[in-house]
Amino acid sequence: MNSETNTNTLDILTQPIQPEEIEWRVQMQTKTGKIIVVPYITNRCVMERFDRQFGWANWQNEITEIQGGFLCKVIVTIPATDTTPAQTLFKMDGASRTDIEPVKGGISDAMKRCAVQFGLGRSLYNYPRVMIDTPDKFIPDWASQQLDVLVKKINDGSYRGGDMVVLKASYAKS
Repeated sequence: MNSETNTNTLDILTQPIQPEEIEWRVQMQTKTGKIIVVPYITNRCVMERFDRQFGWANWQNEITEIQGGFLCKVIVTIPATDTTPAQTLFKMDGASRTDIEPVKGGISDAMKRCAVQFGLGRSLYNYPRVMIDTPDKFIPDWASQQLDVLVKKINDGSYRGGDMVVLKASYAKS
């Protein structure tokens, strides 16, 4: 077996998601001058983690177009060992076409949703709700830095906040 891959468990897939593996998206803008943002794993994260977990030649995806979106089936091959035969496993999930780049975005979202079936990024569902105090419709640079700090604190266990986090420009380090 390739020493760079570990297929006995899903430990690489289920490691904490790092700030650079997360894409924060604006979910909504409130009437009180805040935006609510939610974390998503990036598709690059999915491919890199699957490569590290199974080896680049031991997994593949199959995309099927359906009405309004796409299904993604990820198939992994766990190589044989001295005590176990090779196994092929798969998971499937789907997503709608996206508003921006409908085909590419829909395929990417379906693949990310499928990866969650293997445990990748599942912890993001337990993140606190994040509001950013800004009149902007987009995530300001100062907030991106605070989001990275939040992820690091969640990962190292030092986050002591509640179910809601409000980020403000005044909290940003100069």
